[in-house]
Amino acid sequence: MAHDPLLARAREVWLELAGVAMAFPAGGGVDVAASTRSLLCPPGWVGIVALNDAAIVTAPTDTQARIVREALHGLPVEALTDSDRLRAVLPVSEVLGPANLAYLDGCDFQPTGLASVDVLPGEHADLATLLASVPAKDADECGLADITSHAFVLRRGNHVVAAAGYRRWPGDAAHMCVLTTPNQRGRGLARAVASAAVADSLVNHLLPQWRARPEPSRRVARALGFRQLGAQLSLRIGA
Repeated sequence: MAHDPLLARAREVWLELAGVAMAFPAGGGVDVAASTRSLLCPPGWVGIVALNDAAIVTAPTDTQARIVREALHGLPVEALTDSDRLRAVLPVSEVLGPANLAYLDGCDFQPTGLASVDVLPGEHADLATLLASVPAKDADECGLADITSHAFVLRRGNHVVAAAGYRRWPGDAAHMCVLTTPNQRGRGLARAVASAAVADSLVNHLLPQWRARPEPSRRVARALGFRQLGAQLSLRIGA
């Protein structure tokens, strides 16, 4: 396979988050390791990240790593983020995901310019008001409460109805966080504020990362030029 710089950068992000020396196998397949410092998943869980034709998996103990390694042996990489396939070979008690992982090379960026996008400090009260105005699940999933960048927002009257920003991750990744109020969705606002956040991350020489499950969010990413490279899934096993 020809060298893909975007894929290589994306893999470096997750290898740093794994908390242990490991690698995406060069010929495809999966590398499984025990890591008590893994950030691929919640503590005590098994974390799986598949990018293109290879995957890495961390488990909280050597015993669980051995169980997972044996269970995943022979499975195609695309099955490693399929919860039904995993339940068939592992004693899975709980699953988070899968979430699609997409990344952006600056030369592929398709910006949407709106002069009305404002820039606010990430801790601004108007951002907190926006988060409080949406269902708790939306507020938690969007990640805006944890951004390290400025917030890029659109207003209707005095109210912020869409916002985006990013949290800087290890490996110089900019993890994108976007939220639009439910009654304003489908109008291109998410793309507008996300475009401003992406542009800011590129100016700062970061790698824009878009992690999403809902199709509307994935459509926004594609419209901006993001390329889906794989998926992430976390699971808790009983053994």
